[in-house]
Amino acid sequence: MRIVALEEHIVLRDFVSRIPAHTLASWGWPAELPRHLNHEARLNDMGAGRLAAMDEAGITVQVLSVTGGGADLLSAHEAVDFARQYNDRMARAVAEHPQRLHGFAHLPMTAPQAAADELERCVREHGFKGALINGTTQGKFLDHPDFEPILARAQLLDVPIYIHPNLPPRAVHDAYFTGLPEEAGFVLSIAGWGWHAETALHVLRLVLSGALERHRRLKLIVGHMGEGLPMMMARVDAVFTPITRAYLPRTVSQTLLDQLWITTAGFFSLPPFLAALLSFGADRILFSVDYPYGSNTVARAFLDSLPVSAADRQKIAHGNADQLLHL
Repeated sequence: MRIVALEEHIVLRDFVSRIPAHTLASWGWPAELPRHLNHEARLNDMGAGRLAAMDEAGITVQVLSVTGGGADLLSAHEAVDFARQYNDRMARAVAEHPQRLHGFAHLPMTAPQAAADELERCVREHGFKGALINGTTQGKFLDHPDFEPILARAQLLDVPIYIHPNLPPRAVHDAYFTGLPEEAGFVLSIAGWGWHAETALHVLRLVLSGALERHRRLKLIVGHMGEGLPMMMARVDAVFTPITRAYLPRTVSQTLLDQLWITTAGFFSLPPFLAALLSFGADRILFSVDYPYGSNTVARAFLDSLPVSAADRQKIAHGNADQLLHL
């Protein structure tokens, strides 16, 4: 069975080394990651080791994306060249294995107009399949007017934006995630809870601000089995419809069902999958691993075990991604 995975990450050490240490520290990334979260070697590998890990699990295609701190931490002037070089490096790896690897563009988010141009360059020159954006930029979500050029360009190009988590702004971290023992506060702020809550909030802001209404053909993807949104659909309609009916023609849930796709990245248990399936349907769920943070073999075993029809398994494994990303 053909299998496409599309939240699969790289972090190249020579690019990270170009970000000043004081910038990384002020952003909040610890000097040393908890051991179980440190995957530096595999994040740097866009070649033989990555392909071998894919082959072990029978994964046909990965869509590569940059996770963690990158161009979004740099000034507008510095970010543009940094993102361009990062994308060109990724494109060279993709060109060496065009049947196995694709890419999502890394954007200079502190320079939004240039980010829109870089997205178009990556799509047209490198054949990239969209962009992955890591959380907020300087504390601003994508519904901020500054980012209109990016939303408009993605819609024009008919490519999706994958909204991926990132570290919370410092003020949020200090208010919500301090005062806990050892590494617990940091992990709570990221994969233990904070990432998922903030990404769901990010999507809801795009709905409630009217950004998705202005860009009705814009396509969004989120990972981690929908970041909690599937279980909240009825709730958000119940509490928001009395407010949003005055200025939005669609309910929150209808907007999400029209413009959002979700992936299995990092979530390999049945309860969240069933919530996603019942809320979004098999046509809106795409397989992903969250490699190297997630295990290819565990993810593949989960895909094989899903209580769905053969046709729906094919959709989740590759059919929906092939259609959405024009593979």
